[in-house]
Amino acid sequence: MAMSGPKKTVLMTAGVVLFMGSLGFASAPLYNLFCRVTGFGGVTQEADAGSDTVLDRTVKVRFDATTDPGMPWTFKPVQKEMTLKIGETGLAFYEAHNPTDKPVAGTASYNVFPYEAGYYFTKIECFCFTEQVLEPGETVQMPVTFYVDPEMVEDRDAKYVETITLGYTFYQTELPEKQAQLATGEAKDIN
Repeated sequence: MAMSGPKKTVLMTAGVVLFMGSLGFASAPLYNLFCRVTGFGGVTQEADAGSDTVLDRTVKVRFDATTDPGMPWTFKPVQKEMTLKIGETGLAFYEAHNPTDKPVAGTASYNVFPYEAGYYFTKIECFCFTEQVLEPGETVQMPVTFYVDPEMVEDRDAKYVETITLGYTFYQTELPEKQAQLATGEAKDIN
């Protein structure tokens, strides 16, 4: 038995809507995976240790810092730039200060420019991996340990990169529950 025209159209439309909704739902996780695998959008890589190979070629790394408009901290790089050999492990510091009279929590997002270098910029340790909580008036220096993967010189697009910018933006987040209770004096059991 063949389906009539209006019923067929309604079923096809419902199918298209369901399919498009599924794509929309899956797009954020798939885009995140795509960026991590390819380095697209300046997403960096992570490693447990430095590179085994260090080349004679150098690259300049510039450091940038901003805060979201809702974040009360001041945030800046301690050094503006450094020059490293490709494959050499670098250590840079960013400084954050909480000028308020209450604890403030924050997380940092990051990117690398030019985007072609994102896949080869590898972080070993970074303050951006975890939430940071600064007490009232507290100032901290936060490290990032990194290297530029020597495979970059083999990439047809990235091999000409001579300067890389590592940028962070800090966003205010909710304080962890126990920290918030301590800040307001409502903590009953600190263990």
